[in-house]
Amino acid sequence: MTEDTIDYTPEAVEAYFTRASGDYVFARWGRPIAPVVFGVTDASMSVIKGAIETAVVIAGAEISETDPELGSNLMMFFFSDWKELLDVPNMGDMIPDLESRVATLIDRNAHQYRAFRFDDDGAIKACFTFVRMGGAMDEVPADVIALSQATQALLLWSDTVFTQDSPLAQTESGAVIRPDVANVLRASYDRVLPSSARDTSHALRLYARLIAG
Repeated sequence: MTEDTIDYTPEAVEAYFTRASGDYVFARWGRPIAPVVFGVTDASMSVIKGAIETAVVIAGAEISETDPELGSNLMMFFFSDWKELLDVPNMGDMIPDLESRVATLIDRNAHQYRAFRFDDDGAIKACFTFVRMGGAMDEVPADVIALSQATQALLLWSDTVFTQDSPLAQTESGAVIRPDVANVLRASYDRVLPSSARDTSHALRLYARLIAG
């Protein structure tokens, strides 16, 4: 898909943020993103942080060394077994009902999970990303995993939008954010738009910016 072939419709734009429940829920970061990564080698660390920086630049968001309230507000954890979360100090403070959540993730054989926290205006103030490696995930290049996770952490996307299709595309030079997704990222971070919304009229404002180029 190239930018010349993207044919946006209001309904397609709305679908990016319409949850399985039918509710339209949009949120972007309302503060600079201060990332930290756990469970990877030094070599993978640089790849992941580079992917985060790439996604942040495309969106027009901001990145920072630290968050004055939380220290780090985008935390990425990589591990081989969901049960490992139960042994992480203070993890229960970040993930309510941690034991039942871990049981559900194991039952679903899930490979990823994200939990967001929001400020008083509904904007994202923190995101906890968890990636379980092993199996088919071991065959996926680190830059692909990192860029996909970074993209999905930058907005409160629909919980169904990337279940079948990756937010990435493959080019001769490697993985990139799909042009349609990259454009939605940019439009979503337009400072004229609110940092959170629950009405589908917001999707129409996004659509207007997308077709205007």
